[in-house]
Amino acid sequence: MASWGTKNITWCIVCAISIVISMSSGLVRARRTIDDMNVIDKCWRINPNWRGHLQQLAMCSVGYTGKMTNNTGPDVTHYRVTDHSDDPLNPKPGTLRYGVTSIKGKVWITFERDMNIRLAKALLVSSFTTIDARGVDVHIAYGSCLVLNRVTNVIIHGLHIHDCMAHGPGPVMGPDRKIVQVGKVDGDAIRMLTSSKIWIDHNTLYDCKDGLIDVTRGSSGITISNNWFRFQDKVMLLGHNDGYRRDKNMKVTVAFNHFGPRCQQRMPRIRFGYAHVVNNLYLGWGSYALGGSMNPSIKSEANLFIAPEGQNKEITWDPNLNCNFKSKHDVFENGASFGESVAKGVAMSPNYTPEQMFEVADGRTVRALTRSAGALKCPVTSRC
Repeated sequence: MASWGTKNITWCIVCAISIVISMSSGLVRARRTIDDMNVIDKCWRINPNWRGHLQQLAMCSVGYTGKMTNNTGPDVTHYRVTDHSDDPLNPKPGTLRYGVTSIKGKVWITFERDMNIRLAKALLVSSFTTIDARGVDVHIAYGSCLVLNRVTNVIIHGLHIHDCMAHGPGPVMGPDRKIVQVGKVDGDAIRMLTSSKIWIDHNTLYDCKDGLIDVTRGSSGITISNNWFRFQDKVMLLGHNDGYRRDKNMKVTVAFNHFGPRCQQRMPRIRFGYAHVVNNLYLGWGSYALGGSMNPSIKSEANLFIAPEGQNKEITWDPNLNCNFKSKHDVFENGASFGESVAKGVAMSPNYTPEQMFEVADGRTVRALTRSAGALKCPVTSRC
């Protein structure tokens, strides 16, 4: 009996040690998951009560938008979308169009449930608006999509935007419930015109008639982060056209995004301005990944470029030989080649202000940093 009792005690000790080791391993796995997050996601995703602190998100932006403090505060109106329908001229309360056009001041828009929204005309988003689709599955598709025209302090987070279609001109309800005559739209997912301090984060964008994101007509102070771009020819255009010189002041941060599969070109394509392209994953390309004209500057820093199979391994496209391309600590796989056009020793610093600055991660960690790119699936009772 004494021997049997000793064995029981021994087995209990072994079991206890096993449980402790198992729990410790779980904590290590959790810690690794947190450590793999990029600086934006670490700011809010590790909070299990993120639903109770929605406005915390606005303090997590980096790059040229800076912190989105103007989207927060006790004066924010919290508005919930409950109706997936759309009336472009007389939007009903409960619809997305009502939320972005008919509420004065700061508005934080969330969604009651999963929904598919088909916009009859372009959705004109007001200044000081946050569209926050965390925790639900919201698709804007098979109709018109988003236009940010002469606005500031806008956050677009957590949407699936795809299959956007071209539409002819016509009237729509715009900001402050004013009817606006909108010209022809080409079928972009998100188009910015003469807008500033815009943050586009954690959206999934694909299969649109024209492009996925356009930053044009003097827009600046833009951060495009944590998005998943896929199945698209022309992905991202920065700069209106070769004659629009106001875009020389444009500054855009493109960070922690996942490009691919089947993205062909413009990741981004830039005219005149400056783009800091950092810690992105490029899963192949067709014509090129980074392109430009009209003497723009692109600093490519600590990205992971995985060249496609076949002949085209060149990342850059510079038809007029007047672009300033700088590669710093990029990682190249499968024969990827970068046509650098800036002399060694020239830093091409983004010159961020203190609130815009962030630490650039090692390019070898980009797979982990971009693993959660796109619209997130956020559980109800735990961290996102």
